[in-house]
Amino acid sequence: MRTLVLPLGLAAILLSPFFFSCALAQPAAVLTLEQAQELAASKSFAVTAAQREVDANDGAVRQAGAWRNPELNVSVEDTQRATRTTTATVDFPIELGRKRAARLSAADRARELAQAELSNVRAGLRADVVRAFFGVLVAHERVALTANSAELAARGADAVGKRVAAGKVSPVDETRARVDQANAQWEAAEAAAELQSARQTLAALWGEPELEYAAVQGDIELVPARASAAELAKDLDSSPGLLVGRIEVDRRRALVDVERSKGVPDLTVSVGAKRDNDVGRTQAIVGVSIPLPFFDRNQGATYEASKRAEKASDDLQLTRIRLLTELQHASNRLAVARTSALNLKSTVLPAARQAYDAATKAFEAGKLGFLDVIDAQRSLLQARARYLTALSTSNQAATAIDRLLGR
Repeated sequence: MRTLVLPLGLAAILLSPFFFSCALAQPAAVLTLEQAQELAASKSFAVTAAQREVDANDGAVRQAGAWRNPELNVSVEDTQRATRTTTATVDFPIELGRKRAARLSAADRARELAQAELSNVRAGLRADVVRAFFGVLVAHERVALTANSAELAARGADAVGKRVAAGKVSPVDETRARVDQANAQWEAAEAAAELQSARQTLAALWGEPELEYAAVQGDIELVPARASAAELAKDLDSSPGLLVGRIEVDRRRALVDVERSKGVPDLTVSVGAKRDNDVGRTQAIVGVSIPLPFFDRNQGATYEASKRAEKASDDLQLTRIRLLTELQHASNRLAVARTSALNLKSTVLPAARQAYDAATKAFEAGKLGFLDVIDAQRSLLQARARYLTALSTSNQAATAIDRLLGR
């Protein structure tokens, strides 16, 4: 009688055809958080896509530094060989207004932006792995809890049914007990589905449709701790999100210089020769040409680029405010959830355990009924469920903080 509840509900779920087929397809291996981080870092398509953007910007930098090609021009006057005049020149464009330097500066800022985005993606991936990994741990615990709860509800319904058959309670009590049993079974099925979804979410971080590990291994009762919101805010300026915003402002300003340089006309120097067959003489040709910027000085594009630079600066300030707000909210959630988890672990859970043990002893001594024991154990399971919720919330809040700060 000391062991009143067996995890039959959990066994029933695990022996269902769905879970049995999954078990056959998965090797008996355990995944740790470190292994999950390594898998995500090496196989994530988000990381490879961001890395390819960095590589692409390397090509853009090389192209920005390229010199303009010279042009060969050949013209022939008259179709008669004796009187034909042939002119050939090579035109050398010379960029003025520091156009090449402006292009290189803008390309360098774009490459820095791509590198910052890569760091941002990696930081986000690390946070997503931690969140998904802990989600699988919590889902495993919820499956066990809901299975125990379903078994308790079944045993309680059976006990009430016997009392109804003996004429000791109303049939209405049995109906309520059966409804409670159905709800508990539905919660167990939902927990099993959530576990499968959590496993798929974790595997998707490195591009796999299913998690190829039988279980995950980690300390689910580890309550994370972070510094105060005021201390965390000091590190916000070095966060990946703000770094990306600052580099974008610099890139936009560099693009303003690019457009402004386009307003300065380029010089073209021509060197060549002219052969006049009629007089039998070859003459050297040297020429210079430059556009006259009477109408188009690229003023519209320069104005557009300057306004986009101002917009990027405003966006940076908006991002700073948003990240600071999110950081404060995450810090507050962590503080509340951490306090709740510690109180549940130190006070509520031991009290619920003691109440359950006392009810068990009283039942064995004939001082309490079986339903009282079931109620005491259900209270223990509910306290454990609240504890898991507090752990999950605290972990999610700590992960959000780490994501915002790029840790």
